[in-house]
Amino acid sequence: MLYQNPIALLKEHHLAPKKKLGQNFLVDGNVLNRIVALADVNENSTVLEIGAGLGSLTFFLAQAAKHVIAVEVDEELLPIARQLLQGCSNVTLVAGDILALDLNSLRLPNGYTVVANIPYYITSAIIRKLLTATEKPKHMLLTVQEEVAERICAQNGQMSLLALSVQVFGKPEIKMTIPAGAFHPAPAVDSAVLRIDLFQEPLIATEKLEAFFTLIKAGFSQKRKMLRNTLSAGLHLPHEQVEEFLIRAGVNPQRRAQTLSMEEWQSATDNFLLQSAKG
Repeated sequence: MLYQNPIALLKEHHLAPKKKLGQNFLVDGNVLNRIVALADVNENSTVLEIGAGLGSLTFFLAQAAKHVIAVEVDEELLPIARQLLQGCSNVTLVAGDILALDLNSLRLPNGYTVVANIPYYITSAIIRKLLTATEKPKHMLLTVQEEVAERICAQNGQMSLLALSVQVFGKPEIKMTIPAGAFHPAPAVDSAVLRIDLFQEPLIATEKLEAFFTLIKAGFSQKRKMLRNTLSAGLHLPHEQVEEFLIRAGVNPQRRAQTLSMEEWQSATDNFLLQSAKG
């Protein structure tokens, strides 16, 4: 089997990348090979690929994996992907929108791997769906905008709603950057390959996750304001009650949301629940 360049495939089929779907196809074979290596794909791996596109990355994954389940929303691309992958018996192509798809229907085994090149506008939604799925992956390797990857990997003092939403479930790390020229068409910014290794259990107990997300969403709703104000408005609680549970959590109510560490949000969640239980 020979790898076919995505640009040549598009020309052959008289197609152009669709801007409305955020299509930027990786055309650098060396980068595609590197992504497979960074995902630790081997003969025992089942890979869920999100955004199969023309089948370019799928092709490289198929050379290393036991099984690749590749999901693609653009039905015009599926015949091209099938052509490229016709010799790959270990690939299952699925037509559909990953955000609307029932992941259980894919019959993914325990410990599967996610590999995806995803457009900016649905990055957060896809990550959230995967991290909260009934059957979670062991790890994920995502090609995203470099700025988004940096936000997800933010450390104490620069935390964001996105960073906390990911880091409560796993450890993110930027593995490599990809210049815009490695894509067709070239996007306006460089990209990064982000790996997220999931914890066996979230840092916040499952039964407390809803309260945790309620709290951080309220906290970051007006991140330039003090926590006593943002949480009071977001949680519909008097300032006094907000100050009470924050002080019990060891958090100064005058701080801003982005300055809190994961540990401080854990403590704030516990004390918020204690206060809620008291009525």
